[in-house]
Amino acid sequence: MSRPVIHQIVAGYRKGDAISDEAALLSAIFADHGYESRIHCARETTAQDERANVGDLDALASAVKPADLAILHLSIGCRANLVFPMLGCRRAILYHNVTPSRFFERLNPPMAAVLDEGRRQVASLAGAAQINLAVSDYNAGELRALGYRDVRVLPLVTDGRFGSGPVDATMRARLADDGCFNILFVGRVVPNKRHDKLLQVFHDFQHDVEPRSRLVIAGSSSGQEAYKSLLLGSVHTLELKRVLMTEFISAAELNACYATASAFVCMSEHEGFCAPLLEAMAWDVPVFADAQAAIPETLAGAGVLFHGADSATIAETIGKVARDPALRAAVLARQRQRLDAYRRRDVWAEIQSLLPL
Repeated sequence: MSRPVIHQIVAGYRKGDAISDEAALLSAIFADHGYESRIHCARETTAQDERANVGDLDALASAVKPADLAILHLSIGCRANLVFPMLGCRRAILYHNVTPSRFFERLNPPMAAVLDEGRRQVASLAGAAQINLAVSDYNAGELRALGYRDVRVLPLVTDGRFGSGPVDATMRARLADDGCFNILFVGRVVPNKRHDKLLQVFHDFQHDVEPRSRLVIAGSSSGQEAYKSLLLGSVHTLELKRVLMTEFISAAELNACYATASAFVCMSEHEGFCAPLLEAMAWDVPVFADAQAAIPETLAGAGVLFHGADSATIAETIGKVARDPALRAAVLARQRQRLDAYRRRDVWAEIQSLLPL
């Protein structure tokens, strides 16, 4: 008897995107255990160089068989969410969260509308799947509040190889040769990640703690020009020195950012998981973060977590950890424990316990 095909459905597909990367990893895991697995996405939201490797969403309905399993990576308002409940096969939802529109209403109304539609679609999909999963308990709580039943957690699946890979020599030299204390944040340049608060923390750090410091913001601002303009205005108003916004960079350049970082600081107010926290731990960079959304869950007691602290307190704490070798060692030791626990996961056992394969 042939095994069912596992179909994964994503809103958009490109390498380097956390959800796309997870879908690719899950597909490889399924294949390693003898299951045929395919990824499907609307053509218009699939990166040009990936279209040969990704199935066309519009052809999916005619391709599935009743015994197959379709997994919807639910993350934003899109056509895939409308196609999914009509599929004539077994269905599972994996919820990554939809960013609340309030973060975008002033600076990007069209994106706010897409996010509002996404939230409506999430609500409408309660009952559309036989299996309901979320990448964090924070996300699972949102589904339960919307009436989803038997929601369980499958933490974000990554390849676990953080802290390795080639390091771009040019970027490393650019960030390391002047001996500055580098504060790093990695993530898309979008309002919910609160780079504006990060700039204020950096202002207090550079002004009161360590003048020879640099802020590196590694992430693309594509489609968020108004927000980036606001941030650049704050850099000027606050008279900040050495602020680097990288835009899109290669994996080797990103590795150079981590390899030269003195601290990783996350002031984001909405995260469904936040994989860069784990990436920073893998590069042995002390992590400082605001206790928002799924961030405490992802850190799981590691790093330095702030609960309503002001920017001056955060800046002072970063400096205190940097200046105290014993304290820094303790922070890093706990981060290594957390990362080790994450890497020891038996992902296949988790999948088998959660999905009806």
